[in-house]
Amino acid sequence: MPNTPALPEPKLLQLFDVLYNTRSVTRAAEQLGQSQPTISIWLGRLREQLHDPLFVRTPTGMAPTPQADALIGPCREVLESLRRLTAWEIDFVPGTAQRRFRLCVSDASHITLLPRVLEHLRKHAPGIRLEAARIDGNTERALESGEADLAVGFVPWLGGGMYQQVLFPQDWVCLSSSTHPRLEQGLDLASYCAEGHVQVSAGTGQKLLEAGLARQAIERRMVLELPGFLGLGAIIGTTDLIATLPRHIGETLAAMHHLTVHDCPVALEGFSVKQHWHSRYHLDSGNRWLRGVMLALFKSAH
Repeated sequence: MPNTPALPEPKLLQLFDVLYNTRSVTRAAEQLGQSQPTISIWLGRLREQLHDPLFVRTPTGMAPTPQADALIGPCREVLESLRRLTAWEIDFVPGTAQRRFRLCVSDASHITLLPRVLEHLRKHAPGIRLEAARIDGNTERALESGEADLAVGFVPWLGGGMYQQVLFPQDWVCLSSSTHPRLEQGLDLASYCAEGHVQVSAGTGQKLLEAGLARQAIERRMVLELPGFLGLGAIIGTTDLIATLPRHIGETLAAMHHLTVHDCPVALEGFSVKQHWHSRYHLDSGNRWLRGVMLALFKSAH
């Protein structure tokens, strides 16, 4: 009776999945937190066990062989079964649970959402490990695969198979220094167009802001562009510049840095901050608990 081939180790299956997605040994090493020589050794073992090259170098990256194309589906099924086995609990008990949750969030949420979520977890679920990831083109796949549990923010491009739930609406405000020399009486449209602005390029709502200003032919005098919100409060507080932001991050920064919040003098389309999860994990007890925490902490809070 012939011997049944042994199933490759989980780390080798995970490498197969990541390499199939990235088509790059370098990026696979980065995602798995391993050196490139280690990844090369693992790939060699995987090739030997599966009796196929699996990936071949091409000018555009590591291209999968037909055998790799045939095996990726079963590989992902095994990885999902292992994930469910290690995370499975008959009933999720926050006080004793040992589990990692990954949230895909915007840069602003690092300031507005994560501190409150972490405070709640430390009190009520001390064994939970929380990880934050960016909202980007990989978010949908991460939710589907279970690599991420929730995406929280304004993510209108997520496709089918997703559930979503509104947490709170967002409109737009402007921030200025509390001692701004020209805004003692508030911020009107003329002042908005005359003052120097700081623009934060991060944030999924920025396209709404820019489209709304363009429709009304309003041009801002840009003085500084930042990739994220780090340092924005200090810059606004120590200069005569202003910034246009969603209300939640605007009010949070204002409280932290003693800034003045102005209603935006331009009529701009708002948006809703939602939590999103994949239908595959709709009944998962831990995912349900986490969604309940987010709802309790942020539903209509702003």
